[in-house]
Amino acid sequence: MRVLLTGAAGFVGRHLHRALLDQGDLVLGIDLNATPLARSGDALDFFRTDDRRWDLAIHAAAVVGGRASIDGSPLGVATNLALDAWYFRWLVRTGTPRAVFFSSSAAYPVALQQPGPIHRLVETDIDLNDPCVPDATYGWAKLTGERLAQYAEAEGCRVHILRPMSGYGEDQAECYPFPAFIRRAKERQDPFEIWGDGSSTRDWVHIDDLVGATLAAVAQDATGPINVGWGRATSFDELAGLVTTAAGYQPELKHLPAAPQGVHHRVCDPKRMLDVYQPRVSLEEGIQRALAA
Repeated sequence: MRVLLTGAAGFVGRHLHRALLDQGDLVLGIDLNATPLARSGDALDFFRTDDRRWDLAIHAAAVVGGRASIDGSPLGVATNLALDAWYFRWLVRTGTPRAVFFSSSAAYPVALQQPGPIHRLVETDIDLNDPCVPDATYGWAKLTGERLAQYAEAEGCRVHILRPMSGYGEDQAECYPFPAFIRRAKERQDPFEIWGDGSSTRDWVHIDDLVGATLAAVAQDATGPINVGWGRATSFDELAGLVTTAAGYQPELKHLPAAPQGVHHRVCDPKRMLDVYQPRVSLEEGIQRALAA
């Protein structure tokens, strides 16, 4: 296939790029930061000016940067609204028949992610006709993108929507918690710092499985939004324990209650994903890979 991939130098984009090339696709990768595989370019400018029809488009370009960016730069994150709106306009204008839109677990109502019993997020928890408050401007942008995807589908473009949980991997930027924990463990930091009180949970999914689920959704023409995760709730204290045990030491845990920490519980129901893809990289294996990198 001829594939357009935006954000090709980013964490998700560069892994997708390699996987697409490995399966024999012809890929044009675009990113603000040029790499040997991706050309330098602004996706927003591309969507405004390009008129070519592609077999598949995957839109991974976005303003990101972890919890500190989501909480600390709400207007900067809102730039994603423009990127996504022009993406869908471009899909319809060029007649590109298939596309991928990365939504997010942040699109889910924050009311379902509070302290107390864990609610496993199901795709139907989001009603685009009557949306509840998502997580910050990042979540609002993703909700809007999902609604725009419906309009693009009405014009004939099949849009595969993925809602990843907490993605991680060996080469992820350190502004995210998993690589920050890995660095602290490699340095054998003691005490070991944790943002918040350590009890909030996340559903960790390795980048290999995020890529695998994305390509499987396209290959099998899966419809409807799809959660990408294990459905395994792991607290930050538990993650610290797994990481430091794998690194061979047992430090004191130092909690930072004033640091940004987001919602309390964020764990998915993965049943819809399991119809098209079975995750392969457990959290324990992902930790071992990152410590060895």
